[in-house]
Amino acid sequence: MLRVIGGRHRGRALAAPEGQSVRPTASRARESLFNILMHASWRDDGTSPLIEARVLDAFAGSGALGIEALSRGAAHATFLDKDADAIRSIGENLRKLGEIGAARVVRGDATRPPPAQAACDLVFLDPPYRSGQAAPALAALDAAGWLAPEAIATIELAHNEDIEAPPGFEAIDERRYGAAKIVILRKTR
Repeated sequence: MLRVIGGRHRGRALAAPEGQSVRPTASRARESLFNILMHASWRDDGTSPLIEARVLDAFAGSGALGIEALSRGAAHATFLDKDADAIRSIGENLRKLGEIGAARVVRGDATRPPPAQAACDLVFLDPPYRSGQAAPALAALDAAGWLAPEAIATIELAHNEDIEAPPGFEAIDERRYGAAKIVILRKTR
């Protein structure tokens, strides 16, 4: 069962779409990622990039990453996925947790995203493993206005998969958790 790991919704169950199209981030990797984000001092003022952030959860699946961010202090989350079942699950999870007012759900392809209504400070990308979609999606999201200056992007890949940061991004951290690798990039321009 997929659950929120921490924050005000800690322990609450999340619905996930059926089938092979969604691979939720493992609890251990999600907990570790959020511990990094809560204690990171990548902002100029030394505060966590998560607190009061505008978040984009791309390739959102169940919405677990964006919901975890809301649970831990993000101001707003937009969920982007092209799968209708994923969109339904995210909506159900947001309603169940009372987070509709702090969220927006968009059906669309992260590699060809719609224009952003507002730039985000923190972006989660969790494309299918070994799909090669991470870098093109990040570049497309940036071009469509989804990333604020100095935004942080976390990208989940297979443990043996690499990403070449698109122009305008620098790698600031990388961690491995079992079958997963999380690469953290910062927008530099």
